[in-house]
Amino acid sequence: MTKKVLKQLAEEKSNICVTISFNTHRTHPDNLQDEIVLKNLISEAKQRVSDEFAGSKDSKVVLEKLDAVSEKIDINYLLDSLHIFISENTEEILKSIWSVTENNVYVDDSFAIKPLVKIFNRSQEYLLLQLSMNETRLFSIVDENVQEEIHNENFPFGETPYVAEINVRKSDSAHVDNLQKEHFRIIDKAVVDYVLNTDKTLKVVVATTDENYHIFLEASTRPETYIGSFKVNHNNQENTPWFMAKQAWEVAKQNNIKLVAEDVEDARASVSQGKLSTDLVEIYQAALDGNAELLIVEREYSQPVRLVDDNNLELIDDANEHGAVDDIVSLIAWEVISKGGRVVFVANELIEDLGSIVLKKRY
Repeated sequence: MTKKVLKQLAEEKSNICVTISFNTHRTHPDNLQDEIVLKNLISEAKQRVSDEFAGSKDSKVVLEKLDAVSEKIDINYLLDSLHIFISENTEEILKSIWSVTENNVYVDDSFAIKPLVKIFNRSQEYLLLQLSMNETRLFSIVDENVQEEIHNENFPFGETPYVAEINVRKSDSAHVDNLQKEHFRIIDKAVVDYVLNTDKTLKVVVATTDENYHIFLEASTRPETYIGSFKVNHNNQENTPWFMAKQAWEVAKQNNIKLVAEDVEDARASVSQGKLSTDLVEIYQAALDGNAELLIVEREYSQPVRLVDDNNLELIDDANEHGAVDDIVSLIAWEVISKGGRVVFVANELIEDLGSIVLKKRY
């Protein structure tokens, strides 16, 4: 899922926006239950639309779309969760490798994008560099999935031109190392140029030998661009982009665990600076004002509210109450992201001393 899709869904306002999110299964026979769950959730959504918007013009359109949507979903090709967004003008079906806390149906005047915000922030877009002296390729990856191989004026690289020409030089290990570093410097420059010209936040996982990775980092002008490596056998199936992406994802996940821990500590440090807020109304207002640098939310936390006006909200208990916002976390999270802040969802034990939702303010 891209930020563009998230933005489109987050900004839609309609009389009836139906969101269905539920866990799914990748393999048979477990995926047989997905069809039943989907049918039940669609029935629940239709009942709520019928009860809350009986006779309205757009309810007819939404109900027709809900009737037809199951025919567009093949249960044999699902991942770990499925997310359906339906309104009079929108129909979006998204698969994800991330499970949800619980299966749910939301009916509101905007989509419940909290599951997508979680996916967006847990998912990682990064690069995979398949590095060797014979061939070097660069791939765009999201989580464990290859998006594309990069083809430009630099990539892919062929066999290195830096080869010792005479036997006496071939036995000179220092000379051979220098030639290898020169080749790696050129590759590093090509990687860094690509990152700077596309997305400066992109990080890179390298598929190569331990020795090559060590030399490559020594040759790099920006070693912080690279977050880790794994060994790959270039002579068998491990050479396939699909297989390498699975291994690269394990490296990226470990890096993300470290970053989340750093974010939590950063939030704690902001207490002494008077920048940490744990009050939901204050957090909501700070997000609207663009004063949100880092939002940290316990994964299972949700809170229905009634919006009093553009800047105030009232906490309520029943998410199905007419006019209620099913989960204010979705709105807050999108306000933070859309204004350049970051959102992180964490296990309860990481922030239980701070609360279920905390915000580090910019000022």
